[in-house]
Amino acid sequence: MNNKKTYTLAILPGDGIGIEVMDAALMVLDSIAGRFDLHFDLKHELAGGASIDKHGSPLTDSALQTCLDSDAVLLGALGGHKWDDLAQDSKPEAGFLKLRKGLDLFANLRPAIPFKALLDASSLKKEVIEGSDVMIVRELAGGIYFGEPRDYQDNEAYNTLRYTRFEIDRIARMAFDLSRTRKSRVTSVDKANVLESSQFWRDQVRKVHQEYSDIQLSDMLADNAAMQLVRDPKQFDVILTQNLFGDILSDITAMISGSLGMLPSASIGKDHAMYEPVHGTAPEIAGKNIANPIAMIGSVAMMLEFTMKNFQAAENLNNAISDVLDQGFFTQDIAGRYDKTISTIEMTNKIIQQFNSY
Repeated sequence: MNNKKTYTLAILPGDGIGIEVMDAALMVLDSIAGRFDLHFDLKHELAGGASIDKHGSPLTDSALQTCLDSDAVLLGALGGHKWDDLAQDSKPEAGFLKLRKGLDLFANLRPAIPFKALLDASSLKKEVIEGSDVMIVRELAGGIYFGEPRDYQDNEAYNTLRYTRFEIDRIARMAFDLSRTRKSRVTSVDKANVLESSQFWRDQVRKVHQEYSDIQLSDMLADNAAMQLVRDPKQFDVILTQNLFGDILSDITAMISGSLGMLPSASIGKDHAMYEPVHGTAPEIAGKNIANPIAMIGSVAMMLEFTMKNFQAAENLNNAISDVLDQGFFTQDIAGRYDKTISTIEMTNKIIQQFNSY
């Protein structure tokens, strides 16, 4: 009798290097399944430009349904210059919004932890980033990206920044709950000095905080937060913020790890979750077997932690990534002038070999 725990995963490689790093993720999943007695039922679908080319849509309703029927979604990367001239709602990136809305994903989690072997790869000083560990919790379903009315006219264009109490409460609770597993500190980032919507955000976060007396809460303006992240990232634990500010601040934290190719992310909802690397499709290196698969593999580790609650497997996979880097193996994007570079497949195999050694 087969007693393996089974998870159904929607696999959306997307475009460009998304295809290559997804292949790496699938190799890692195969190893995880063997080591932890799991079974992954993989459902492959097209998304982004690949879906446009075949179906005329960046994400078909059928593909979305596959995602809805799955325990988690693994996404590679969407986009490319080939589709730049399409209408905004027809571009590959529109597939992101359809996925987020269709799966009701309201929180984006993006960790930024510097790897010891890459401290010199960051443009920030080693002593500034060493020992930092930041988790950005970004509200994903509201704010100016989704507010109505919005329009583009000949003489003006406008967007609406709107938040409801419900939207703020649920993301605040997620940040406070997550901080309990870390250092119990939350920094809420807004622009309450000039925006009514941000003052409302600050007031609601403080109300929710009354239920979390064990958590230290501080408020910080978004412009100051951007400065503080590069001045002294060690002061932060969990950063809770709105959609627009989170979009900007999470890319700033890329400098802590040294490369966008190192950053995984998770988009979480009440019933669904999607895991993807932060980097783009990098069409200029697609198909050359030189893309960095670590962000995608790190996203698999986040899936193990947040969806499957398999904390040991997640820890082992993160440790494998760190240990391989410590051994002096680097892909082209993170290699120093005198480092030996290895390919996408070689990096993946090194990580799998290390993972299997624990």
